Amino acid sequence: MPLPSPEDIRSARAENPRLHARDLAERLGLAEAELCAALLGQGATRIAAHPDAVLPRLKAFGPLLALTRNEACVIEKTGVYDGYRPGPHAALVVNEAIDLRIFPSHWVHGFALEEETARGVKRSLQFFDAAGDAVHKIHLRLDSKAEHWEPLLGLLRLEDQAPDLALSPRRPPEPARIVPERRDALREGWNALEDTHQFLRLCAKLKMNRLGAYRLAGAPFVRPLAPGAVETLLNRAAGSDVPIMVFVGNMGCIEIHTGPIARVLETGPWINVLDPGFDLHLRRDQIAETFAVVKNTARGPAHSVECFDANGLLIAQIFGVLRAGAEAVAGWNALVADLPDAEQMEAAE
Repeated sequence: MPLPSPEDIRSARAENPRLHARDLAERLGLAEAELCAALLGQGATRIAAHPDAVLPRLKAFGPLLALTRNEACVIEKTGVYDGYRPGPHAALVVNEAIDLRIFPSHWVHGFALEEETARGVKRSLQFFDAAGDAVHKIHLRLDSKAEHWEPLLGLLRLEDQAPDLALSPRRPPEPARIVPERRDALREGWNALEDTHQFLRLCAKLKMNRLGAYRLAGAPFVRPLAPGAVETLLNRAAGSDVPIMVFVGNMGCIEIHTGPIARVLETGPWINVLDPGFDLHLRRDQIAETFAVVKNTARGPAHSVECFDANGLLIAQIFGVLRAGAEAVAGWNALVADLPDAEQMEAAE
């Protein structure tokens, strides 16, 4: 079946104004970046994609909306892109509102979009990986300083504005990698952790991945949780003042929210956090496995709740905030401890 032409893509966008770009791309059998490419010269401009070229120039805009997603979860934070720290393998944006972990090698295609809507012109910067999947999007708000838009495009615009994209095949998800005979070594190494960032190095050393290690390790390090644990946790956290850290990401970017949450709403398969400056949209029907996990750190044990989809992809991680103090940590740990585990639910059935 031939791929739709740029004209067909533009028509489909016009006919489905409420459909999210990711969903429209899937319906058309395209990568999301190809939707942007179809608008080149008609509201879209191909721009430099490397974070070093873009992110240090965004502070002047004032408040912007930062959006990062994977197949099952979307996180949106509003704030200023201040505190950019470059790095060849990993870069950061770190401030109270915008907290990003960036992996520049996956920022391959960049577009600036100007789209006419009923509310006026909607402007955004959108970045995609080699397969054309979105890694990060930046949206101007009504209170953003839009006078910086045209000067920014003048700096970032590429000479090549052709609509053809050279896309690579999407990397297939990696299933759980488990090496049963190394369980004792995993547990010994886990017990010796001094920082959560050491965990993935331990997994690599033992030829496992995160999901495989979680399935293998057992108590007291990991507890499989019952279905619905994440929405239960979010609802209970919203009824408290306990601050949490929510990590949502993909291969190119991880976005983090830190603070308490207040408003949790369910809409169809989605569970949503809708707070000032922070939105989270999580497809609970795509959660296949959830774990309560504890790892040692210099500040004490870090307890997290982490969920995966049926392909083994990490959807989201939710931690307590160790630096918030003993009372906040105790409150978070109690929320996690009170979640039913998978075996309890199976026994009840």
